[in-house]
Amino acid sequence: MLVIRGGTIITPDKVIEEGSVLISEGKIAQVGKDIAVPAGAKVVEAGGKFIIPGMIDAHCHTGVFADGVGWEKSDGNEMTDPITPHLRAIDAIHPDDMAFKDLREAGVTTINTGPGSANVIGGQTAVIKTWGKTVDEMLVCAPVAMKMALGENPKRVYGEQKKTPSTRMGNAGVLREWLMKAQDYQQKRERYEQQLADYTANKGNGKEPEPPERDLRLQALGQVLKREIPAHVHAHRADDMLTALRIAAEFDFRVIFIHATEGYKVAGILAEEGIPCVVGPILFSRTKYELRGMNPKNPAILSEAGVKVAIQTDQMSAVKYILFDAALAVREGMDEQEAIKAITIYPAEILGIANRVGSLEEGKDADIVIMSGPPLDVKDSRVERVFIAGRQIYNRETEKART
Repeated sequence: MLVIRGGTIITPDKVIEEGSVLISEGKIAQVGKDIAVPAGAKVVEAGGKFIIPGMIDAHCHTGVFADGVGWEKSDGNEMTDPITPHLRAIDAIHPDDMAFKDLREAGVTTINTGPGSANVIGGQTAVIKTWGKTVDEMLVCAPVAMKMALGENPKRVYGEQKKTPSTRMGNAGVLREWLMKAQDYQQKRERYEQQLADYTANKGNGKEPEPPERDLRLQALGQVLKREIPAHVHAHRADDMLTALRIAAEFDFRVIFIHATEGYKVAGILAEEGIPCVVGPILFSRTKYELRGMNPKNPAILSEAGVKVAIQTDQMSAVKYILFDAALAVREGMDEQEAIKAITIYPAEILGIANRVGSLEEGKDADIVIMSGPPLDVKDSRVERVFIAGRQIYNRETEKART
């Protein structure tokens, strides 16, 4: 057992001064003041420090796009077909990627990683912890979402190949085409299953029904149509977001917007529809036409409108700067507590993993960060210790001694 005591705990729903966290078997056993130290428990003194949940990036490409080796070593975009829903991030994540160490040392303990945005349907994302020797050891759950993309990237990639899609109309057209195919496939499967049930109920009388041919792409898309997983839709421009909402209404699937760069232009619509947004990166340049509407006030405007906002980095090792993005959002008008939630509990809720991570509560994974000062004081506050599932995986003092 382990007790972290004496620090300011940000759960993040509340602040507990001079509080303690009791950890047992990798889980949080108690959080509060005046917690008794069990016999034989190890104690970490955190007086004057700040204790927060392990941070979460709800959209990045760590471990899929290799860090520090160049484009030729990356596995994030299968740029041979615009429709690849059968691709799985877990088959590309490299646990030894040097980026994971950077993330751990920055207090990022959980990420949602997956394919890039070259394809209209890019494949399935996975939520993993940032520590582990194998993907299976790191894995929290998969698939978490189906990556989709509208806007410039797919039309540029396939337009250069003289293939469809080469326009925004093409993006929407091929997406609808494959969703219709998936609907038809689902109906065939459902008919077969009903026929098989009838055949079984009749004790084998009559001809046994033949199953339809299996299709891995359509099977994967079926999870979206059955609302088992949401679509994470890469969209920068407001018009692309509205296109995604039209298509989602046509086919009745859940949408979560990734980037939502011009979300502030349609914040009221997004709030009314209950669409979460994974916003960012904020510290970024206008590297292409559809980023001309970038506005650092975007997270604040969306949050004030009632949209659930998670802050993301869209990167590999640069995920370590997620606190900087949150601090900038506060400088531009976002409520400070909302900004802290945007890198802890909100991404956990958006990803469907809030039963395990995102806050310091009894029963959750003991993913905990000890900081020298207030979390968003990026000038002076530093990550001092990081725990994942109760195991200390980073100690700044120890690392300093090694160097």
